[in-house]
Amino acid sequence: MADTKKQGFTAARIENLGCEAGKQQQIHWDAKTPGFGLRVTSGKGKSYIFESRLFGKTVRLTIGDTRTWDLGKARTEASRLKALVDSGIDPREHRAEQQAAHEARRIEERRRSATFGQVWDEYVEARKPIWSERHHFDHLKHAAEGGRPRQRGAGLTQSGPLAALRPNKLSELSGERISVWLTQEATARPTMAALSYRLLRAFIRWCADTPAYRGIIPDDAYKAREVKDAVPRVRAKHGDSLQREQLAAWFEAVRSLPNLVHAVYLQGLLITGARREELAAVRWDTDVDLQWRSLILDDKVEGTGGRRIPIPPYLARLLEELKIRNETAPSKRRLAQLAQRGIQWAPSAWVFPSLTSADGKIAEPRAAHVAALEAAGLPHVTLHGLRRSFGTLSEWCEVPVGVVAQIQGHKPSAIAEKHYRRRPLDLLRKWHDQIEGWMLEQAGVEIATSAE
Repeated sequence: MADTKKQGFTAARIENLGCEAGKQQQIHWDAKTPGFGLRVTSGKGKSYIFESRLFGKTVRLTIGDTRTWDLGKARTEASRLKALVDSGIDPREHRAEQQAAHEARRIEERRRSATFGQVWDEYVEARKPIWSERHHFDHLKHAAEGGRPRQRGAGLTQSGPLAALRPNKLSELSGERISVWLTQEATARPTMAALSYRLLRAFIRWCADTPAYRGIIPDDAYKAREVKDAVPRVRAKHGDSLQREQLAAWFEAVRSLPNLVHAVYLQGLLITGARREELAAVRWDTDVDLQWRSLILDDKVEGTGGRRIPIPPYLARLLEELKIRNETAPSKRRLAQLAQRGIQWAPSAWVFPSLTSADGKIAEPRAAHVAALEAAGLPHVTLHGLRRSFGTLSEWCEVPVGVVAQIQGHKPSAIAEKHYRRRPLDLLRKWHDQIEGWMLEQAGVEIATSAE
């Protein structure tokens, strides 16, 4: 311990003490407080230290710089450290334990103060790689805060049902809070509220399995009786499906649409029974095989990799027409207009492109469908109703239920379907061609479908 003889420290003496020439550092010891010293470096840095012996070994700690530590406080700290050593406690271990306890308190405080919105965004980002594009979009849409200018049309975007929960802390997501939220949302939009509840339920389960958020959300958050009673009982819209006798008028009106992309897209929804987002997200290079007539859809059930379904002959001809049109360069005038905007023309990667949507693919085909329904004098049918129509109309062809479910991407509903049915594409094609042919026959569409 002895670098220099002990001397009583004062503020003036601390200021004048230095390091001898030729030394990297020198320690001066206080005569008043045992183990209390001043370390002076050759660069004129000064800091208070404490040194003692514990179980036969030297223990040395830095208390702090003289510019930030008052002499009296430093001396008090040295006395406290001395008391720890005399009690058989290593101050270094004691400090480490205090730091660990502080960090644990800080993490717990951060856990408890985390809001639903913050953790939801983290959850969506963490799960994105294993979700389908559609499933990921649902999570973004249902928790969107809204209030932003619409990409198309006037006005502002509407907030999603889950946006009302974003300011709440995780610990506030009690059964009572969720039931109140569900009741409010179900009044105006029951279908979206029901889906939001299912998304929220999966999120809560994820939190329970994630160490950083485990144990924060109350156990009864989504299982409480009051919550289950508040979940909307959503039923299919009555009449939201095309009838056999309506096919002729519907096909005539849709095929007469001025926009070929819209016309093929709407017919594709009915002929494949696909979800609207699945079909809109189809790409030429990865999803369409016109030679072997197959199509890959980004399935929300199958997830990554999607599901492969057949392309019936008539739909294949429509897609071939779209492909030729997509790969044909526009007029010189159009090319010049694009060049003025700094855009170099290239064929679209999307099967159903859009010049006005943000991502380049068809986004809002409802207006075209409504126009076709009005022109045909048909009652309103939603885009999802076309998917429902495929499943309903297929029964006229006496197609096995499992075939229709596999084409549409429904989960198997029976043990045999789940474990023992693996229908190859050519078997699905046999039935899918039959379904399309029957639809065209009812619609009076006279187009050759035999050549492949």
